[in-house]
Amino acid sequence: MNTETIAMTLIAHSGDARTFAFQALQAAKKHDFEEADRLMEESENASVLAHKGQTDLLVAEANGQKTDISVLLIHSQDHLMTSMLAQELIREMIELYKNQK
Repeated sequence: MNTETIAMTLIAHSGDARTFAFQALQAAKKHDFEEADRLMEESENASVLAHKGQTDLLVAEANGQKTDISVLLIHSQDHLMTSMLAQELIREMIELYKNQK
């Protein structure tokens, strides 16, 4: 797979992960924790797919294959990191909603 395809894969799956995480937060606000947990699982599944693309790039580079750095690749990494951060924060926020009485 070429770098551009991997970058687009990262962007797509990271975007899905972020979307599912924010949908989970909305479900938690409504105290629908079963749905929130389901959506966070979907978010994690999408994140795993995105992370695989990043891992493929790292393995290729470790094997001596140099990766051309482009704005698109940098943008894809940005998407991955912000979606991962959103997941972490939203998990904590869901816990706060769960503990709210």
